[in-house]
Amino acid sequence: MSAVLETIETKAEQAENAPLRMTFEEYLRFGGENTRAEWIDGEVITMYSASSKHQDIVGFLQTIMRIYTETHNLGRVFSAPFAMKLEKQRRGREPDLLYVSREKIRLIEPTFLNGAADLVVEVISPESVGRDRGEKFVEYESAGVREYWLIDYERKRAEFYELADDGLYRLANTGGAFFSKVIEGFFVREDWFWQENLPTIEALKELKILG
Repeated sequence: MSAVLETIETKAEQAENAPLRMTFEEYLRFGGENTRAEWIDGEVITMYSASSKHQDIVGFLQTIMRIYTETHNLGRVFSAPFAMKLEKQRRGREPDLLYVSREKIRLIEPTFLNGAADLVVEVISPESVGRDRGEKFVEYESAGVREYWLIDYERKRAEFYELADDGLYRLANTGGAFFSKVIEGFFVREDWFWQENLPTIEALKELKILG
């Protein structure tokens, strides 16, 4: 193969693998409802498909959190793909779960949240460890997300960060159960997440939603 052809093929491959650049508004229309992607300073980064365990944990937490917040008229719960626009950070993130209190309902647009959620949950996958613990940690902290939960099913470790008065996250000392300061009266037990059959009914009973 000639050097010219090699150069042409190399450039074509680079162009094919180059990140897509678009405005935030274009990103919202990109790929449809079944596409997981995030908007990073004008570039769109597509996400890997999630594992069944990841989806189970997200579904479990979404169910108990949504039923609890709707029962007590506390706010709204959304799951990905639903973008959270962080204007100053020039980010459009799609957290696994986010909670918006009644005080922030005005920020909810038809296809995205126009500002920081009160609470964000990321269920860590092997490919998302660096992003969830690094980039997103800093972004959510600086944007003022009041609680950031990290659920790591590979390591059976749950971490709950609370935004302190100085604007920095502090790791909560849970003792096996975390009581949210953002969702009044709501709590989760860490061992709920590691059970083979996630205990939706039992959790709702403990939360006094079911008798």
